[in-house]
Amino acid sequence: MSFIERVLNSKRARLERLTPAEALSAQSEGALLVDTRPIVNRAAEGEIPGALVIDRNVLEWRLDPTSPDRVPEADSANRHIVLFCNEGYASSLAAVQLQELGLSRATDLVGGFRAWRAAGLPVVEPAF
Repeated sequence: MSFIERVLNSKRARLERLTPAEALSAQSEGALLVDTRPIVNRAAEGEIPGALVIDRNVLEWRLDPTSPDRVPEADSANRHIVLFCNEGYASSLAAVQLQELGLSRATDLVGGFRAWRAAGLPVVEPAF
């Protein structure tokens, strides 16, 4: 096993990761779904309806409720936040980073956007 795989497994042990169906349910109950994928992926594969798009490189600043650069949706450290990337690797690392900032309910989507799509859940198709 590679070093990064060991690190990823260690970080994921801290998360209560959600399946696509669980993430959809959490979203309906007020959880904030956050898409950290690059624009090239969103343009090619589509988006999850209602998900907030935040580039990974500014994620902590936008979701920290004490940051002057936060998005309006980042209204509480107790907000349930579900991050997703393409396949659920980078989002796991980012969710732990948010937990370390005090966002205790941050987690990620198992399998990322591609698992959501494969599960047949709603997707806004890209405009070609």
